[in-house]
Amino acid sequence: MTDKFKKTILFDLDGVLNIYDGKYDKSYIPPIKNGAYELIKELSQDYKIVIFTTRNSLIASKWIVENGLDKYVENVTNIKEPAYLIIDDRCINFNGDYKELRNKIKNFKVWYKKLDNNNLL
Repeated sequence: MTDKFKKTILFDLDGVLNIYDGKYDKSYIPPIKNGAYELIKELSQDYKIVIFTTRNSLIASKWIVENGLDKYVENVTNIKEPAYLIIDDRCINFNGDYKELRNKIKNFKVWYKKLDNNNLL
């Protein structure tokens, strides 16, 4: 499939592609999660991969290069640009039911807060 016709998948960096536990340090991006490289490589064959982060774009770009993802990632942005899919650790899928959405919001927990420290990797 040519890049011209690829749909975009927008990936959040912290908590999705790296080992993030909620302890933010603006000058340090945690290591890549097991399996993230392989997933991005595979998906880049059929999708345009864009990384979304509120981090400094130079630091994020350096992390992407250091982890060998630069061959597969088209862009790094702090704007949630139009995309076919958004992959994020802090989102809820809306299914049309506001009552269910309200309950999901009230009971939301980031995935890494559901795990004990032995299962973070």
